[in-house]
Amino acid sequence: MDREVYLDYQSAKPVDPRVVEAMLPYFTERFGNPASLHTVGDRATAVLDEGRAGVAAFIGAQPDEVIFTSGATESNNLALIGYANRAKREGAHVIISEVEHISLHNIGKFLEKSGFRVTKVPPDQFGRIDPDKLRSRITDDTVLVSVGWASNEIGTVQPISRIAEMLRGTGVALHVDAVAAEGLLPMDMSAVPVDLLSLSSNDIYGPPGLGALYVRKGVRLAAVTIGGGQENGLRSGTENMPAIVGMAAAARISAEELPRESARLAAMRDRLIAAVLSTIPDSHLNGHPTERLPNNAHFRFEGIEGESLLLSMKDKGIAVSTGSACSSKTLEPSHTLISCGLLHQEAHGSLEFTFGRFSQDADVDRVMEVLPDIVARLRRMSPLYETH
Repeated sequence: MDREVYLDYQSAKPVDPRVVEAMLPYFTERFGNPASLHTVGDRATAVLDEGRAGVAAFIGAQPDEVIFTSGATESNNLALIGYANRAKREGAHVIISEVEHISLHNIGKFLEKSGFRVTKVPPDQFGRIDPDKLRSRITDDTVLVSVGWASNEIGTVQPISRIAEMLRGTGVALHVDAVAAEGLLPMDMSAVPVDLLSLSSNDIYGPPGLGALYVRKGVRLAAVTIGGGQENGLRSGTENMPAIVGMAAAARISAEELPRESARLAAMRDRLIAAVLSTIPDSHLNGHPTERLPNNAHFRFEGIEGESLLLSMKDKGIAVSTGSACSSKTLEPSHTLISCGLLHQEAHGSLEFTFGRFSQDADVDRVMEVLPDIVARLRRMSPLYETH
């Protein structure tokens, strides 16, 4: 087997060893339940407060605006279902962009079954949402808009500041799924008027199984998980203390390293994009050419299937993706690429490379050693490319 190269950081990231080191004491000698009234519980409460403050500082928020969850999917559920249910007396219309993560689209289907009307906003050919197009879909019945900070698939970054400013004063809340962009782009809730923001621990090299929801002060939600009333009554269940310590440590490291790490990743991304487009005929870049995540390179190759490309790369010891890992079990083409105007056969011929903290320049070299030959071989066998 050739040297293993991992370029699927969007689907899963390793936990940073520095984060593991910070977490270890909280599995054994520093255990405790913050709900307990004895000294051990008091110490756990102090640790919980520190962890909450650390995650809040990462996004320019106040500690009491952060709610811990089991992950970004739960954060999305709490944001959309919790806000919609709380605001249903004011209206029953929710707007979601067409290029959102599948978890949000499925939450939208749930809301429709619960009596809400859900409208989707299509992007342009690069996957960007036009604020004016979004504005045109707002009605007197609209209570919530959900637009991701960036696409977890094609890497396109959305004009969140413009969208937030456009919604300011309308009475319509803005939810942003920030999972794809956290740790890669700066985020400051004191400067951008977002009302609800979903975060994932593992996407900043923290432990999996933990997330957070930013809830701007004054925004009201109905609880989705019912129990003992933890997390201000919005997310019941004993807090995962080791993971919270880990997420706070991961947030601090990500904030400190973001400027230079984003620049390093962007250099590898740009090198790969230039090499693929100049070396492999009939290859195209998906997503916005400049307004994209620094670690994302997403291509489509005419005349061949992305799954065949992925498996051929796997045989060479290179881990990549054809799109969102959460929807990879289906045979349907990417809803994001279809929304951008691609035909089904074009969407099926796509491959996603995402770099991360432990990627190296040599990884780009390794990809370019094998990818051109793989594409050429698959095209020789493809009746689609013969027709082309």
